[in-house]
Amino acid sequence: MIGQDRLSRIADITDRHLKPNVKRIDEEAFYPGDYLRELGRQGLLPGPGLDEREAVRAGVPAVRETSRHCLTTGFVLWCHLAAMTYVRNGGSGELRRSVLPRLADGSLLGGTGLSNPMKFYAGLVKLYLRAERDGGGYVVHGTLPLVSNLGDDHWFGIVADAGDRRIAAFVPCASPGLKRAEQAGFIGLNGSATYSCRFDGVAVRPEWILTEDADEWVRRIRTTFVLYQVPLALGLIEASAEAVRGMCAKQGGCNAYQRVQAEDLERDLASLQERLDRLVDGLADAGGAGGGRWPDVVRLRLDAVYAALRAAQTAMLHVGSPGYKAGSEASRRLREAYFLANLTPTVRQLEKMIATA
Repeated sequence: MIGQDRLSRIADITDRHLKPNVKRIDEEAFYPGDYLRELGRQGLLPGPGLDEREAVRAGVPAVRETSRHCLTTGFVLWCHLAAMTYVRNGGSGELRRSVLPRLADGSLLGGTGLSNPMKFYAGLVKLYLRAERDGGGYVVHGTLPLVSNLGDDHWFGIVADAGDRRIAAFVPCASPGLKRAEQAGFIGLNGSATYSCRFDGVAVRPEWILTEDADEWVRRIRTTFVLYQVPLALGLIEASAEAVRGMCAKQGGCNAYQRVQAEDLERDLASLQERLDRLVDGLADAGGAGGGRWPDVVRLRLDAVYAALRAAQTAMLHVGSPGYKAGSEASRRLREAYFLANLTPTVRQLEKMIATA
């Protein structure tokens, strides 16, 4: 999807800015923000002038390579790419002029506050934020329990119930009336800068409004939102296959008798990547949702999660007792896979969406 030179540059940044910190991210909740900033400084995030297809093509390999080493960091990269998607597809010319270029060059980082809205549009929960008209903007109240990739100078997307409509906006964490409380102690999410966010009369300026028709806007951005998640699974599957191959000669070669082998995981990987490439190629040239292919996107996302769970379990079984030591890569991958299964849209949400389509 992108040239070998670009992939090599991503791998080089990963070697220098990510791999030395993976244990700190997992065990000490170290936030890898500098890694995201370096990707932006090196021009390896989707540029502000790209259409939807080009933006996803640019972002997918970076998420996969990042997740091969650390899925938490791949996740915060996904959050940032999702934030760029919101602005790119929003109706605010001011955000596209002043904020999107900074998201692209890494000088500004963004999070995603759309877990609750995505569940709302799947018929699972109510919207947690409400908005009241205030001049040309809105005042927002309510609480989002979990929003990731946040910091004092970060921005993130929201959807709020405005009575006769739902609005979407992109807001800075420094907004007066917005209070954050860090959420830690997760088994596979530490280091992701995850917070609960309470909106106590937060003023949303007119130029921060992405749309006053969030129903239609979500239908447009949801395909990219989900497609950017698939390489999280691909990176984990690739790392798991590498771990399995590395254990083939251990204990007299007994791993050769296990039911799932590296080549099985590699076949899963190749098939999922090919399906992802086809769906990305099918995106509309600008602001496209690939609307008619949404069921294929949902099915791919679900299949990718189940393949990642199988891969992580297979690696754990092949590694054997060393995988049971605290801090082992095999056990971390297993925890990462279970986090991926609970990332919105979760496995249970995806299963419901497919069953009721």
